[in-house]
Amino acid sequence: MIDGVKLVDLVVHFDDRGDLFEVVHDFELPIEQIPISGGSGSIMRAKFRQTYIVHNRMPYVVRAFHKHERLWDYFCIVHGSAVFCLVDDREEPKELRVKPERFVLTSRKPQLLVVPPGIFHGWMSLEPDTILLSIGSELYDRENPDEVRVPFGSFNELFERNPWEVWAK
Repeated sequence: MIDGVKLVDLVVHFDDRGDLFEVVHDFELPIEQIPISGGSGSIMRAKFRQTYIVHNRMPYVVRAFHKHERLWDYFCIVHGSAVFCLVDDREEPKELRVKPERFVLTSRKPQLLVVPPGIFHGWMSLEPDTILLSIGSELYDRENPDEVRVPFGSFNELFERNPWEVWAK
């Protein structure tokens, strides 16, 4: 697996009202040092800046590829299913790249996909009305975004087949 990438199975709690699962805890987030006002030292805390929802209304909608220099992404599919494709861009020379990774996430088996900085990533909905919960370690700055985008299809040659094709195991 690509160094730093994690796929975490989430525990679902069921009762007669329905179900509940926790997505991410502060101890799973990167740590930052925060200065205390008045200059009397600092405290350490989990780094969390933003949460957002992405709703792909149609199946087979692709949102890819980009990477971040500082931001950690935490992804969870809360409705529907999606395939995620990741390419590690941190190794030089590029021939040393770890093989690209694919993950299928579904709301029927909740999981958290952790993507560290430097990893190109994207995803495709596999069914109508797929909803992604995304948690970021940094605020998204629209004026100066922490992201590098590449054209669609940039990494196709690194995958054994089209990364967006639905593969049967």
